Amino acid sequence: MLDVLYPLARRALFRLDAERAHRWTLEALGAAPRVLGALARLTCGSPDPRLVRTVADVRWAGPVGLAAGLDKDGDAIPFWPSLGFGSVEVGTVTALPQPGNPRPRLFRLPEERALINRMGFNNHGSAALAERLRRLRERGRWPEVPVGVNVGKSKVTPLEEAPADYATSVRRLAGLADWFTVNVSSPNTPGLRDLQGREPLRRVIDAVLAEARDTPVLLKLAPDLEPEALADAVDRACEAGVRGIVATNTTVGRAGLTHDPGEAGGLSGAPLWPLARARIEIALRAAAGRVPVVGVGGIETAAQVRELLDLGCAAVQIYTALIYAGPALPARLHRALLDETHA
Repeated sequence: MLDVLYPLARRALFRLDAERAHRWTLEALGAAPRVLGALARLTCGSPDPRLVRTVADVRWAGPVGLAAGLDKDGDAIPFWPSLGFGSVEVGTVTALPQPGNPRPRLFRLPEERALINRMGFNNHGSAALAERLRRLRERGRWPEVPVGVNVGKSKVTPLEEAPADYATSVRRLAGLADWFTVNVSSPNTPGLRDLQGREPLRRVIDAVLAEARDTPVLLKLAPDLEPEALADAVDRACEAGVRGIVATNTTVGRAGLTHDPGEAGGLSGAPLWPLARARIEIALRAAAGRVPVVGVGGIETAAQVRELLDLGCAAVQIYTALIYAGPALPARLHRALLDETHA
């Protein structure tokens, strides 16, 4: 049903400004998650139990998860599992509430099946997200799949104070999130990617681990790091005690685009796949089995998911492909993986 209805809905949504369509969709999903979720489950359902896997000691219902960025403030957490996701990651959230960068800041590239965003971590802050997660747990509305929180640095916080900024958010959310992903790789907060350097990265990780208690901590890295720098960052993160690597984030490069609209920001979607796939392979080699790697970047087909799993990824996450292929995509991917595995 979703496969039939979504092309009509997409045409209507694509007539709107991209961020406005995004906001309206989240508001609708947040307002009626049970009704809309029940309808979605008619098409999607839950992943088959044979697809269950463990990622950084967290039980995912299937290997395809929702990437951070789509639901920054956790508005629709109860809804996402109804699309067949094996896990959900919300955020990026920061210690301080912030409006993000000036609009317009989100751009569709339909011919490329891509997005460019320079959102700048617009969110209501980690205290507000902690309260939302607490209410979901207390009211018995926590989903049947795990929920991770992607944590970033507040824009106004100087880089030298970044460890304390990250630690503040993790302290508020410890015991509520199923895992944390430390985001030092968004291109849309000035200086943030400098935290991927050896010493700054170690200080951030140490500060986060001190507050995370028993909650697993993963690290998300950029595809624009040179191979040696990426491998070094993975190695240092493993030594510091992270439980997993998320590779990769969006890219500031424009390779693969047939038409560059000239907008600054991070590119996601189909054109990112070749770069992301290459960087994921580097991350896997650098991790050398010490921690799991979650593959992200331009993934849209079951063949791509299978390729990354065969390379050694523990799981994958998607976001932009959902916008173009439709909400039934995670369920389709899981069914295809199951059919292939048990053919």
